Amino acid sequence: MENTIKTSVMLYTEQTPNPEALKYVANRMLYRGIADFKEADLASEWSPMANSLMQLPYVKSVYFNNNYVTITKEFNYEWSEIMLKIKEFIKSYIEQNGEIVKEGFSEYAASLQAAEVAGQFTGEDGEIARKIKDLIDTYVKPAVEGDGGNIEFKSYDKGRVYVQMQGSCSGCPSSTVTLKSGIEGMLKRMVPEVTEVIQEMA
Repeated sequence: MENTIKTSVMLYTEQTPNPEALKYVANRMLYRGIADFKEADLASEWSPMANSLMQLPYVKSVYFNNNYVTITKEFNYEWSEIMLKIKEFIKSYIEQNGEIVKEGFSEYAASLQAAEVAGQFTGEDGEIARKIKDLIDTYVKPAVEGDGGNIEFKSYDKGRVYVQMQGSCSGCPSSTVTLKSGIEGMLKRMVPEVTEVIQEMA
């Protein structure tokens, strides 16, 4: 006999190092991969769920990664006022099988990134850039994802590494410390050509 019992949506929250961001973890896959929505225009084009959330006056940005969504709130609201409202909103949205991210977004995001880094991996500096990107993807990303965020390698130029922080790491006070003491220290040890790591603002 076919099992027709629908599992209910379970959600729990996790703190992130960023006091303005909270991670809502679901017991099911929301979006396979990463989808970061900081601008209303991008959300309205690609993510009905992020778009709906960003209509709420207290939601600043929405970041999806597999089974969780990280919400960054507006500064003038307290989590105690809005945490449960957001939780209820997300839960009912998922239960109604609302569309989370539209088909084709990952290709769209990948094409943007490919265009951005296309010139990065050529020539002598290209080898260094590739090595840095591999190190970030292997060692830094998993740790940052655990905190409800993400880091993307953007470019390498004359010893400087440019990266972009997403999700809870975007605008997080402690991300600068993580960047300088953790990531910069590791890259300088592993790639002697690196002099500093700089966070690019989106």
